[in-house]
Amino acid sequence: MALRSKGKVGVVGLGIMGGAYARHLAAAGWRVTGYDIAAARNRAAARVGVEIAPDAMTLAQAAPVIITSLPSPQALDVTVAAIVGQKLAPRIVVETSTLKLEEKERAERALRKAGHLMLDSPVSGTGTQAAVKDIVVYASGDTKAIARLRRMFLDFSRAVCDIGAFGNGSRMKYVANLLVTIHNVASAEAIVLGMKSGLDPQVIYDLISAGAGKSRMFEVRGPMMVKNNYKKVGMSVKLYHKDIAVIGDHALKLGVPTPLFDASIPIYASAMSLGYGGQDTASVCAVLETMAGVRRGKRRKAAKTR
Repeated sequence: MALRSKGKVGVVGLGIMGGAYARHLAAAGWRVTGYDIAAARNRAAARVGVEIAPDAMTLAQAAPVIITSLPSPQALDVTVAAIVGQKLAPRIVVETSTLKLEEKERAERALRKAGHLMLDSPVSGTGTQAAVKDIVVYASGDTKAIARLRRMFLDFSRAVCDIGAFGNGSRMKYVANLLVTIHNVASAEAIVLGMKSGLDPQVIYDLISAGAGKSRMFEVRGPMMVKNNYKKVGMSVKLYHKDIAVIGDHALKLGVPTPLFDASIPIYASAMSLGYGGQDTASVCAVLETMAGVRRGKRRKAAKTR
């Protein structure tokens, strides 16, 4: 006997993050309708039980709750226009992208005017973490709606936090991603220093993981740095440049100095120029290796810890 559906939900944007949301929700018993402009992403989602809509308008007709995971404000504007251009019963739009606050506020006003409700709900975590539900949702906006959708959030994340007024989710995401930006480069810097000192990268990773210097980014991206392989993308360098610009703009408007964040940005720019744009941001390690003149030798056995 088929399990009863938990409800209907739509996901617009089936990339690394949105695709993971859709897959987890379908596996948890939701009836998921998805849409992406890339046919390959639609096919991948269909293989894991997601019903594919031909466009965002059709998706909005089918789903009372719509999750958006989009790469740009232009994509959000197009999606919002597809929703408000129809005479639909009230929809809840859960916006999870990392965008400027004013871009989300513009979308919220348009949706509210058409009788819909929008939640600003970005997530903390990489695509690799999203694949195993190891992400946290920073939900903000209508408290009752957040509480109502709590079960849905927990079916694709490990935690959901109600941060209050609309926009606080994005503000929290900027703070979190500032640390991600720095910790990713710091992890690479430490591994490159160790390799230049004659230590094996796996030994460095094992012993830092067992000590006081580890960070979540070191745990998540350190293994890629050890293997010198950045093709399994949790967040591409090219896409992350958008996030960096959003954080920098927010800090500048508030007049907050960000010296460590600012020092990290050129390393990401170098990753782009060296051809790592489509690979994971852990590739900043390859940039620092080039700068340090590191040449990798044969791998040694992993360190033993007690």
